[in-house]
Amino acid sequence: MKNVMKYAWADALGTAVYVAAIAVFMYFLGKSFSAAPASSSVIVSIAVLMLFVFSVAFTGVLVFGRPVMWYLDGKKKEALSLLFFTLGIFLAVTVIAFILLVLIMGW
Repeated sequence: MKNVMKYAWADALGTAVYVAAIAVFMYFLGKSFSAAPASSSVIVSIAVLMLFVFSVAFTGVLVFGRPVMWYLDGKKKEALSLLFFTLGIFLAVTVIAFILLVLIMGW
């Protein structure tokens, strides 16, 4: 169980850090290219969709990769525990992010 929790924390926090890094990248990229010509809108759309597809694949591997491997290796209980702990930790990080947003924005 100790191993499961270690992997759950690593996968959930790794996903959160990746999401935060992409958000910061897109924020500063948007500020840099706010006056881009209209002809680049197709290229921007393609780039954003490609980033989205890559992000889904990358975070999918982080969240589901090890549990699927463990499940296929016959470690079904550990695989399900890892998946649910990872999702629970990531949900907690997400809730904390929203709480911080509310506190910062003063809603």
